[in-house]
Amino acid sequence: MGLRVLLFLGICCSISWCTAQNSHYKEDFPDKITLRLALQTTSNSFTLRDKITRNKTEFIPNDKSYLGLSILFRFLEVDLGYAPNFLSENKDNGDSKLITFNIRTFFGQYMQTIDYYKQKGFFIRTQDITLPIDDLKTLKIGGSSSYIFNPDFSFRAIGFQNEWQKQSVGSFIPSITYYYTKFKLEDPLIENQLEKSFKMAIGPGYYYNWIFDENYLLSAGATGGLGFNYSSTDGKNSFNGLAQLVFRMTGGYNSESFFGGVNINTQLLSHTSDENFILDDSISFLEFYVGYRFDAPKKWIAKADEISRKFGIE
Repeated sequence: MGLRVLLFLGICCSISWCTAQNSHYKEDFPDKITLRLALQTTSNSFTLRDKITRNKTEFIPNDKSYLGLSILFRFLEVDLGYAPNFLSENKDNGDSKLITFNIRTFFGQYMQTIDYYKQKGFFIRTQDITLPIDDLKTLKIGGSSSYIFNPDFSFRAIGFQNEWQKQSVGSFIPSITYYYTKFKLEDPLIENQLEKSFKMAIGPGYYYNWIFDENYLLSAGATGGLGFNYSSTDGKNSFNGLAQLVFRMTGGYNSESFFGGVNINTQLLSHTSDENFILDDSISFLEFYVGYRFDAPKKWIAKADEISRKFGIE
């Protein structure tokens, strides 16, 4: 019954076009364009664990630091990340590659994210050996649909910085998460090679923003969830249960024009398989960012007002 209630709430949230209202708890910037420049480290790693022998095989990306550029205006955020070779952490990474792309939109208190991760170059680590595998590739596309129950709580202030949280407040935030992942793990050490998978999970979450001296913020929160995983291994399909855990922590400074801080985010999707294996699919993210807000062109403001009135987008 609990899962059905959560699913019903998620569906209601996805079709809700309510408009969040400003309050003394937060300040938004509807006539500003926000630019963010960030130094980020992120990766999508995988661990195969044998439920019987307890042995595990880890696929660890050859981590890169990359530059992230974000442009935010009203209801839309676009992020682009790329790992340039001139950064010292990337010079010894061989032919490893990492490209990320994210889009995030807000419809009142409803938040939608779309994520894209493409990476190449891993280390494979077992109980006995650790080897570089340059030809291992993964492609992940997906995102999440969330609903922020408390309109005074600003999720934008902890992840996207196009709002300013003025007073301490928290919110219950349930989410539906879904990811499609395609693998190319052509390695003789692995007998059963996972080719593709689709994961979906739904569950509750809670986040809280603590405000110090108006300009300083510390935020923490987590999202749990249960769902399913559908995967294909050597042409054989399987359908299994899935558990999800997301943790986020943010600290930073905010003002009318300038902001900066650090974001930490970890997401774990874990499921069993028909071959007595457990696959842990984890995404880790660390970001140091600075940004600035400036006036948007009047034509942009007029067009955004038109779209907001027509579709109820914030």
